[in-house]
Amino acid sequence: MAIQRQLTNERMSQIVAHNGTVYLAGQVGDDMSAGIEQQTRETLANIERLLDLAGTDKRHLLSVTIYLKDIDAHFEGMNAVWDEWLPKGVAPARATVESKLCEPEILVELSVVAALP
Repeated sequence: MAIQRQLTNERMSQIVAHNGTVYLAGQVGDDMSAGIEQQTRETLANIERLLDLAGTDKRHLLSVTIYLKDIDAHFEGMNAVWDEWLPKGVAPARATVESKLCEPEILVELSVVAALP
């Protein structure tokens, strides 16, 4: 099976699909002045949009890595939004870590791997 790349520039692709698996580049929200809950909602909306473009959806998540700027300050707020967004019974493998992100205003970034149905 060929590797398929979508929304590609010289540095990276937003979506890469291969052998029934979809990989998304790290996703962030749109409003960097927003708090953790809003940034998480926007990030998850961007993920849903990209998964749809790739031909899958959040029910097919395999693995998610969550990067938080400040895990002590943001873990609870991020999880509240995550728990509302994720359908029951389809929780992916997940890791959450604290990380210095590429822009100081970014509070949360998610990296996603999903299966194609």
